[in-house]
Amino acid sequence: MIAVDTNILVYAHRRDSRFHGRAMEVVRSLAEGQASWAIPWSCLHEFLAVVTHQRIYHPPTPVDAAIAQVEAWLDSPSLVVLQESGEHWSKLREAVAMGAVGSKIHDGRVYAICVGAGVTELWTADRDFSRFPIRVTNPLVD
Repeated sequence: MIAVDTNILVYAHRRDSRFHGRAMEVVRSLAEGQASWAIPWSCLHEFLAVVTHQRIYHPPTPVDAAIAQVEAWLDSPSLVVLQESGEHWSKLREAVAMGAVGSKIHDGRVYAICVGAGVTELWTADRDFSRFPIRVTNPLVD
């Protein structure tokens, strides 16, 4: 199963992103496809925090539009929303040991959630995930 990281979701949503077209295309292909795909709850939380943040976007996404976007993804019948599993602490501890410290703890959390759910591939534009033993793909590049 493929999981999608926050940055791909942000780019798919924000029309002012230079990656918008490609990101929207790849997320739409997952959402409209038959195969199961995933988004960790923590990435949905971070998506809302980023797109509505006044210091990141001028203007930020209106709250109603950000909520509507999340609800549109949640309406995808093939979406699996991921949360921490029973083995979350052991996977997060491994991520910290691999260098996910400080501001990278969130990445470690996403990794631990994905691995705990059996995700085989993470789609992200964040190179920091390369430290983890999970297949990482940037779907925005050929």
